[in-house]
Amino acid sequence: MEHGRPAVVREAEAIATALYAGEVVAHRSCGVAVAETFGRNVKPYSVLRRGGLTGEMECGAVRAGEMVLAELLGTDDPAAPLPDSLREAVEEYRARCRERLDSGPSGRYICNELTSVFSDFHVPPRKKFCTSMCGAVAEIVAEVALRHGGAPTVVPLPDR
Repeated sequence: MEHGRPAVVREAEAIATALYAGEVVAHRSCGVAVAETFGRNVKPYSVLRRGGLTGEMECGAVRAGEMVLAELLGTDDPAAPLPDSLREAVEEYRARCRERLDSGPSGRYICNELTSVFSDFHVPPRKKFCTSMCGAVAEIVAEVALRHGGAPTVVPLPDR
């Protein structure tokens, strides 16, 4: 552990950041970057791109974080009750997001609202903001999953 953080937490932040930034490997959308970091099937996460494709929904990284927690802590039995560990983890995840992520002027994580402070969606400061969000979300997911009995693993960056 470096600086008190488990290796998986440090690695999750670094990999999600690299996947979204697109400087070492091809750029991934926010939700896909978080999913791929934890080795999840990225296909269902593709709809999270830019806040539900239109920007009108919640940040794809934030939503992906909840979905990854559900995959790590949920059950495959559709008739089973919701595991307490998942409910508790999602509550903690949301609290940590409120503490650590910039929710912009609206106080919500709606993509269009978060990015409205930038002159254009494609400007470097907006990309830097979203890159930071992806890395922070992956870090929070790893921390929360570990605290609630999950075993998060991260997938190394793919070859170029």
